[in-house]
Amino acid sequence: ETILINCDVRGLEVVVAAELSGDLILKQEIIDKVDIHDANRKAFSLGDGKPGRLVAKVLKFRILYGGTGYSFAHDPDFMGVSTSVKFWDERIVDYYSKYTGIRKWHDQLLAEVKRNGYITIPSGRFYTFKPVLKRGDWEWPLTTIKNFPVQGFGADLVMLARIYAYRLLQESGLEFVMVGTVHDSSVVDTPAENCYTISMLLKKAVEAVPALCVEHFGYKFSLPLTCEIQTGMNKRDMKEYSFN
Repeated sequence: ETILINCDVRGLEVVVAAELSGDLILKQEIIDKVDIHDANRKAFSLGDGKPGRLVAKVLKFRILYGGTGYSFAHDPDFMGVSTSVKFWDERIVDYYSKYTGIRKWHDQLLAEVKRNGYITIPSGRFYTFKPVLKRGDWEWPLTTIKNFPVQGFGADLVMLARIYAYRLLQESGLEFVMVGTVHDSSVVDTPAENCYTISMLLKKAVEAVPALCVEHFGYKFSLPLTCEIQTGMNKRDMKEYSFN
């Protein structure tokens, strides 16, 4: 009997944004393993319980990638909290007031693009940008300028984890097939009796990424990376795997 093992890097985009921006508050929250979404739900008055936590989670990602008060106020997922543009503009101010390093980093990204026409990330990948014509005015594509460094560096970090994981799996001598890789996850198909060992090797590969980053990119990654392991007979029925 074979089983699927899915390894997701936990909070990849948040960790990468904290690393690239150097935001001290966000970095400390990650180190202290704070439930960031629930803390922001309470701090930013985003509703009660799980629905409010989900709003806080999505809000965070959208602000990271250029979301506006207008877009939040007209999004059905947010309208249950408020349909006021002013309310959501104030939440964006709250976010940037807490994470001042994110705000400074966003300003620095735009300044770098205006100065050089491109952004370079620690892995050596670079992205070029040009102003785009919108409603008769030339504007810089702020959403992609904010988005690409996080997505690109995150992808490069996960690439390091996958390559190292594959090497560890080969060295183990166990039967396996790496059947898929999607964004921040790797999926392995293996006989059920290998579940514990292969899960441990996948976990080891993710946690090794900061050291691998120094080795391959010459960049000292300052935050820990962790993962969540799920197992199941198929992708629909995956359940979180406990090492206990």
